[in-house]
Amino acid sequence: MENRLYCGDNIEVLEKIEQESVDLIYIDPPFFSNRQYEVIWHDEAEIRSFEDRWEGGIENYIAWMRPRVSAMYKALKSTGSFYLHCDWHANAHLRIMMDEIFGRSNFRNEIIWQRTTHPKGSQFEAKKLGVATDSIFWYAKTDNYTFNLKEIKRKLTPEEITIKYPKIDNNGRYCVAPIIRSASMGERPNLVYEYKGYKSDVYGWRMTKEKLIELDKKGNLGWTKNKAPFRKLRTEDDEGEPMYNLWTDIPRAGTGEILGYPTQKPEALLERIIKASSNEGDVVLDAFCGCGTA
Repeated sequence: MENRLYCGDNIEVLEKIEQESVDLIYIDPPFFSNRQYEVIWHDEAEIRSFEDRWEGGIENYIAWMRPRVSAMYKALKSTGSFYLHCDWHANAHLRIMMDEIFGRSNFRNEIIWQRTTHPKGSQFEAKKLGVATDSIFWYAKTDNYTFNLKEIKRKLTPEEITIKYPKIDNNGRYCVAPIIRSASMGERPNLVYEYKGYKSDVYGWRMTKEKLIELDKKGNLGWTKNKAPFRKLRTEDDEGEPMYNLWTDIPRAGTGEILGYPTQKPEALLERIIKASSNEGDVVLDAFCGCGTA
């Protein structure tokens, strides 16, 4: 299954995939948009198109989706996660279908992705608000699923860095952080020692003397006017802010990525999902290739 692309009806391929052999599934299926997409290909002459139209309405669309999602559920490992990308056209119906297949208790999040800051069309002419977001439903197969929280942190903007790290010295920006343990952290006799004339109280320092000396050599130990020590936290050590279910920091596919596919998703979006819910060497399945990215 390594780096393999299957061409054809996905239900036929899914039935051949070994059960519980996939670690992560991301799908970007038709959105029930009732649109026909056309794009002029690279030679500027050939028109390629696909339809997202469904005779019989939403019931037929869900009836078409259900066996495919059920087949993916069987292929997913007990430690696996499933991400379904959709928009407002059918998200309510898809959510109910997913609850039935995976179980409501295995629903993890509805991720709202802001795909644009300039929705197409005039919201004033249409008498409604412009749509700037998609939904991504995240389900796990069991409670024992892979989740790498540290991989889904948002990098700070330059403005946020200025606010969070307001002070500047010869080594760059920093913010002040405690280096002495607080009473709520409890007493640590082994961390009670003297350094440069300052002796900690019964709660001790926040690190051993060896590590404190190393910190000081790097220029990350400061002293107040009252000769009390503090730690200097640097911007380069900032891993970013915790990510919540509102993703506003990933724009649509940029100039360097665009291949001409009208529903193409940005690489950064897929990278975040893959890093958050799988590990190196895992098997990742995109059963629709609707994103044109995976």
